[in-house]
Amino acid sequence: MSNSQMVMYDEEFQEINIVIERLLKDSNSKVIFLVDKNGQLISGVGETERFDTTSLASLTAGNIAATGGLAKLIGEKEFSILFHEGEKDNLHISIVGGRVILVVLFDNRSSLGLVRLRVKKASEELSVIFEKLMKKSDEKVKSGTSFPFAEITDDDIDNLFS
Repeated sequence: MSNSQMVMYDEEFQEINIVIERLLKDSNSKVIFLVDKNGQLISGVGETERFDTTSLASLTAGNIAATGGLAKLIGEKEFSILFHEGEKDNLHISIVGGRVILVVLFDNRSSLGLVRLRVKKASEELSVIFEKLMKKSDEKVKSGTSFPFAEITDDDIDNLFS
């Protein structure tokens, strides 16, 4: 996958939400978040109002980064799946397509086995969407139309506020 900057388009955003809403239902989870590796929330479904989503996104990315450091220390590339078990709620965290983090919060109404099974299928679908999104972004960059404000210079901004 290329290292170019990802730009989210509405069509792909809607496709992503369809996949994670289905995952929420099929895994009998409470909430699902999709976060980029920089700690920015991409999307969330379920009982999202219960959470400080900004903190959750950044802490999840930090968790993945710290675990990545541990993986490198023992000779692994990364740990693609993390599981945190609590008294009431559990977190299943997985890396999708090497680019985004899928966070599934579930309780005793579901099981780790069911969540893992459903996450695997959803991850495959999300990987296809993100690959399509990256190709679309790369094509826009090559054609020079990817960033609508690219032609604005610092002088233009200074003139606007002078």
